[in-house]
Amino acid sequence: MTTTPTDISAPTPTTPRTGLSLAAGVFTGVLALYIALVALGNITDFGSNQQYVRHVLAMDTTFKDDALMWRAITSSALQDTAYVAIIVWETAAAVVLVWGTWLWARRDAERARRVSTYGLLMLILLFGAGFIAIGGEWFAMWQSKSWNGLDAATRIVLVSGVALVVNQLPERRRA
Repeated sequence: MTTTPTDISAPTPTTPRTGLSLAAGVFTGVLALYIALVALGNITDFGSNQQYVRHVLAMDTTFKDDALMWRAITSSALQDTAYVAIIVWETAAAVVLVWGTWLWARRDAERARRVSTYGLLMLILLFGAGFIAIGGEWFAMWQSKSWNGLDAATRIVLVSGVALVVNQLPERRRA
């Protein structure tokens, strides 16, 4: 019987987990849980955040500056379409992040990093481009005292960004 030497530095399912991969997996898992709960809440209590989206798009609680009000979307059909699109995006991001978390748990770092990156970028697009840029600036959400979600969106972009950086840090190979 002959045996071939194996590369002990190659990752295997029995390779001890590093602190970095554990941190990446935990960050991914926490954000997966968060966005899954957000999507579930929006699906099971459709009306609550539907009102939020309607008010932001209608710009009915802003300063009502004539130079900005032409941007308002007052069609409830268009408002509801936007809300459903947000829920679909949240649900898709949750699925991708759960998958990334599962891959981190299986110690499949290369695929976990790639899948987690997709999910984290989905959150940054939703909350950064969608809520901060479009909702906050285009629809002047920052002017509303009652329908302003900029602080919450900023927190999610920040945490997602940190998670993305942790996910992208290179693993040190053991000698």
